[in-house]
Amino acid sequence: MNPINSLSRRQFGTLAGVGAIAAMLRAQVEAADKATGAVGMGKVKHSVCKWCYKQIPLEEFCVAAKEIGLESVELLNPEDFPIVKKHGLHCAMVSYPTIEAPGGVKLGPIPKGWNRTEHHDLLVQAYEPLLKTSAEAGFKQVICFSGNRDGMDDAQGMENCAKGLTRLMPLCEKLGVTLVMELLNSKVNHPDYMCDHSAWGVGLCKKIGSPHFKLLYDIYHMQIMEGDVIATIRRDHEYFAHYHTGGVPGRAEIDETQELNYPAIIKAIQETGYTGYLGQEFIPKRADKLASLKQGVGICTVA
Repeated sequence: MNPINSLSRRQFGTLAGVGAIAAMLRAQVEAADKATGAVGMGKVKHSVCKWCYKQIPLEEFCVAAKEIGLESVELLNPEDFPIVKKHGLHCAMVSYPTIEAPGGVKLGPIPKGWNRTEHHDLLVQAYEPLLKTSAEAGFKQVICFSGNRDGMDDAQGMENCAKGLTRLMPLCEKLGVTLVMELLNSKVNHPDYMCDHSAWGVGLCKKIGSPHFKLLYDIYHMQIMEGDVIATIRRDHEYFAHYHTGGVPGRAEIDETQELNYPAIIKAIQETGYTGYLGQEFIPKRADKLASLKQGVGICTVA
């Protein structure tokens, strides 16, 4: 006998109602999952900034990085490319070029960047060969900086940055390379730096209007400047090409000694669908610096 046939109309109606409610709840849960990015969640790849481990030769560092499970060593120069490639590693973010202006001023580093039109010709001259060399090596992201304010207002600085960086967009498009401006704090580490708030950086991205210009969202720096890390990532992730870590306060290990909840932050990044690289950029305080790096990678490995 079919068990359904033995049910009263009232019982059957009750079961049907329960089934409809269950289906409705499933639909609501699936919609919520999609809204939060839980469906199709990305998985970050692990990278590390070499400058935080200056005392370890690059060759040795690459061996250790592979053992730890890292896939990239970043903020390197072209002369370093053969070594990382030899060890089967990527360079998720290529370092900036430096070029000397009249009077011996070095352009390219953090204080002297794209927010001054008088820098543009020399910066273009410096960046063009670096973009080509990076693309040839298969490394498709190159860092850049706004420069310091030095009395300039932010609106003019944004206009100037857009004017100069737009000159490089056709080459970036041809090469498939993205120029990435880093968001840095001006409270502790880089006084007077212009690109010190995510809103300013996002505004610059919109003004340039190219998928080949984006931002490096440094979690350490932006926690110091504005907080709201997870909310900002969820809102503006389309403009973020890369992420860096660092403990707050102090820029040391990213464990329980500091105020940021990195597993929650990494989960939020993954929920946006991001599958790029996460660069560890904390400066280890402990004697065993590689153990600290391994711990940081473990903390940021979120299922």
